[in-house]
Amino acid sequence: MPLPDLIPTLELSVGPVILISGVGLILLSMTNRFGRIIDRSRLLSRELHGASFEHREKVLPQLRILSTRARLVRTAIALAALSVLLAALLVISIFVGALLRLTIAAVIVVLFIVCMFSLIAALVLFMADINLSLKALWLEMPHEARRRS
Repeated sequence: MPLPDLIPTLELSVGPVILISGVGLILLSMTNRFGRIIDRSRLLSRELHGASFEHREKVLPQLRILSTRARLVRTAIALAALSVLLAALLVISIFVGALLRLTIAAVIVVLFIVCMFSLIAALVLFMADINLSLKALWLEMPHEARRRS
């Protein structure tokens, strides 16, 4: 393939490459959040050993929320990683299609759409985790200090 024919292919691949970089940063945020959830769960689990009944009744709901949050963030991470993998396949498809002069526009469109849906689902789950973290915070706060608007 001559170089002048390669330039449009490179231009087409820039978008998915930027997407990979952006989703990589989102994944970094998600994995940091996941680590904090795990650390907090371990800390609260240790508190349960030898705790009074009253203290256990305060800690157990928090642990349930943390367990749900861990599952949400784990799924969000998997979907975001899937989005990155699909974006990488998209770049490869663009180059292979151009190199072999294949008519694969439908494949490229499907890869892009599935990539975007995967990213959207990951972000929705990430927002659900953030909402659950507020619920856990409200459990820790005295009733007088809570202000819900």
